Amino acid sequence: MNIKSLLLGSAAALAAVSGAQAADAIVAAEPEPMEYVRVCDAFGTGYFYIPGTETCLKIGGFIRVQGSFGRDAADSRYNTENFDIDGDGVNDQSTSDWDVFSRAYISFDAKSDTEYGTLTGFFAAEFNADNDSDSGDSDFIDVDEAYIQLGGLKAGFFYSWWDKGLNGETDTLGNFTEFNSVAYLYDGGTFQAGISVDELEGATTKANGVGVAGIVSATLGGVSFDLLGGFDTELEEGAIRALLSADVGPGTFQAAAIWASDPNAYWARSEWSVAASYRFNATEKFAITPGAQYFGNLQDSYTSFGSDDAWRVGVTADYQITEGLATRLSVQYEDEDNGDDQVFGFLRLQRDF
Repeated sequence: MNIKSLLLGSAAALAAVSGAQAADAIVAAEPEPMEYVRVCDAFGTGYFYIPGTETCLKIGGFIRVQGSFGRDAADSRYNTENFDIDGDGVNDQSTSDWDVFSRAYISFDAKSDTEYGTLTGFFAAEFNADNDSDSGDSDFIDVDEAYIQLGGLKAGFFYSWWDKGLNGETDTLGNFTEFNSVAYLYDGGTFQAGISVDELEGATTKANGVGVAGIVSATLGGVSFDLLGGFDTELEEGAIRALLSADVGPGTFQAAAIWASDPNAYWARSEWSVAASYRFNATEKFAITPGAQYFGNLQDSYTSFGSDDAWRVGVTADYQITEGLATRLSVQYEDEDNGDDQVFGFLRLQRDF
């Protein structure tokens, strides 16, 4: 082999090695697989899997703009007998006969299947704005609910069965209706039964208040019936309530009756009361609900009922403007013995999501 052939062979070998190294240098790495958000249909619509888990999450809420009118209208929007709105121990009751406010509500509902049943974690908060004041008396954030539920067992801060009412806005069927509680509900489909132990701190003047509530309910076709009772262990007083709902014609008829031994955390407005309403579905988008309620032997002190009565009549109109956007108009008239008659209500625009 001569020198020329050796040099040419060496150059060819070096070129081949260099070419192989260059080719290796520009090979791109395989991309990591991306995990897209998956729809979860195991618990209804609106849920999706939290990436990397088997937990399903649903985010919901609404934006509400409401104008209220009537005596002390600025506080009627809170639906409470306690006018210490911001919890500072000062009565925030207004003397205004009309008021406009806005509210943002957001909820997070996390669910997953376990060997003990569905595990739920729920949280909801309200953000209220009455004006541009930074005083805190009119603008505040409120935890609406926060609880854990496993199967029929539920613990945390949530609405009790006393919060359930009739269609429309005429009735008042509970006193304090939200507590830190532990509850169990047996759900047999057409039959349900439940019991709860409620912390009553803030609902009575006594410390360490505890309440016990129980409910039985049944549903058959378009008719449902609830029988609910609550006992305030600190005041040693209780109340019972029956509620009937039935599909009648183009709407739903509902009626309720309440009796209390004396004022307590669950019911304090009167010794007894009866109420009824009928939701008439005029069209797919428009419904009108007249209602009435009578209160016998109104409360005249913290621990006793008197002999005065009161009655209330009213009407509520609902119109579904489009999907996710609705309006509600409520007008009520109330006449109380030895008290001033009053007309009150509100006009509401709400966007649900």
